[in-house]
Amino acid sequence: MSAGSHSDSTVYPDEVQAERKRIIGSAYAHAEDIADAGLSSILAQIPSYAGRDRAFEADVHDQLTRLCRSGLGAFLDHRKVTANDVAYARQAAARRARAGLTLVDYIAAYRLGQQATWKSLLSFAGESEAGRQAALSIVVPLARYNDLVSTEAANAYLEFQRSCGPDAGHENLALLESLLTGALPEHGPQLARASAHGIGAESTAAMVLVTATVLGRPLREDQDGTDSEARQLAATALAGVGVNGLRTLAVVRGAEIIAVPALGRSANTADLCERLQAMQVKLSAAGITLAVGVSTVVAGVAQLPKAYQQSRTALGLLPEAGGVLALPQLTPFRYLMLRADDTARDLIDPALTAVLSDDRIRGGMLADTIRAFAAADMNIREAADKLRIHHNTAKYRLRRIQDLTGRSVRSIDDLIELLVAIELQPGGAKAR
Repeated sequence: MSAGSHSDSTVYPDEVQAERKRIIGSAYAHAEDIADAGLSSILAQIPSYAGRDRAFEADVHDQLTRLCRSGLGAFLDHRKVTANDVAYARQAAARRARAGLTLVDYIAAYRLGQQATWKSLLSFAGESEAGRQAALSIVVPLARYNDLVSTEAANAYLEFQRSCGPDAGHENLALLESLLTGALPEHGPQLARASAHGIGAESTAAMVLVTATVLGRPLREDQDGTDSEARQLAATALAGVGVNGLRTLAVVRGAEIIAVPALGRSANTADLCERLQAMQVKLSAAGITLAVGVSTVVAGVAQLPKAYQQSRTALGLLPEAGGVLALPQLTPFRYLMLRADDTARDLIDPALTAVLSDDRIRGGMLADTIRAFAAADMNIREAADKLRIHHNTAKYRLRRIQDLTGRSVRSIDDLIELLVAIELQPGGAKAR
């Protein structure tokens, strides 16, 4: 029940093991009651939490319930708890910061909630010797779990406060507006701020521009604070994504979140894209779905306006479910296929479309063979190895493709036509 383990390494007697399971199971089943007790203690002992509206109290109650169930549930399932499992705690911490609560009060409230959990565990343990031993055996994993959650929440609280501060918010936005015109401030605090983010240190320094949006149903006017909070959390997360050891400039700009990761001399987009993917997954676990578009690598601030347009184009190529689309990871062919319009699809031979549609229903074996053959530079043995089939089987499939489509995969024109038709199948280009 921690970042390192769901329990300690001690071997307990069967009777104690059974009691551990019973106690944890009982507490898990009464998570709502534990949250009731925790909320009552918080409202009674922390003045800044008292006198709030019902929506605020319901939110606190929900977090107490989720914290109880995520920790106890991991114990019952014998699995580790990771930072991703408690990502919702980061979002809750940001909401408390937004509501004006101090970090001291927030941590105090968290501790009261955990005290309610511990009291419940003790009550379910009873007076038997096995029950008392079982309760004591839960102390270490419960403490580790509490440490993980409190660390994640406190970090999120401080990051949110820092990113929302008048200096960071206003100055970062002013700097970004300058960069989006292709101009680097010549002097003063903004130039120092740019340098702190690794921007402008060299006139040809490599960088990319990232544009993200928060997806979901349009929120009611009275919910705009929640939407704004999600964007700010996304900006905070983007600020922590970088490959050069520096904090990335990341700003909420209207409905968009824009970041300018400086790549430095390494220009390593692979690491950056991997971190962006991980960030997107982590925010998704916290209930924030992002669509993220990444520009090509540009050299110098003067190219940032172009990079911004590229990132917006990439954003528009993503499916409705969001995700990360990074232009540096695309080939020109894939990019063109993603941007293909209905006219391009209408140019495909309907008979070819029918063959590929039937193949897709059957599992896509022929399409996979065509892709593998092209990726192997038309070397049938290498294609067979990639597909993990005998080369005679690969030969049979290629003959089958020619018989069904009338196209020879050994003809460059025919092979390109086949690849385009595969990519432009319904769901083909965007599904991969």
